[in-house]
Amino acid sequence: MKNNIKDIFKIISAPVLIASLCCLSPVILVLFGLSTAAFAGSLADILYGEYKWFFRAAGLVLLAGSLILYLRRQKGVCTLDEIKRRRNEILNFVLVSVITAIIGYMVWLYIIIEYVGKLLHIWK
Repeated sequence: MKNNIKDIFKIISAPVLIASLCCLSPVILVLFGLSTAAFAGSLADILYGEYKWFFRAAGLVLLAGSLILYLRRQKGVCTLDEIKRRRNEILNFVLVSVITAIIGYMVWLYIIIEYVGKLLHIWK
């Protein structure tokens, strides 16, 4: 059970970061001193307002790819017959991973990055 939790967090970490780049990149620019807070706020408005679905879609594609690679390499699921035999195990693992990724995305983007952005005066 403990390994499954670690595996799920390994699988979802990159997709969550990619999906949240619309608001994370302005924060990173300000933290590294490459941008002013005003420019970062403007960039965040553009990226989140117009392109957030592209970032979310990229995160979803990366999550699907991560799950496929994990199931093939770690769990040895390579054939359709194997998928049919282990259908419940695979479905449960995928559902838990997707739900965890959604919750992780929401917590990361709407709580952590939001407060860091407010602390840096990027948005009010």
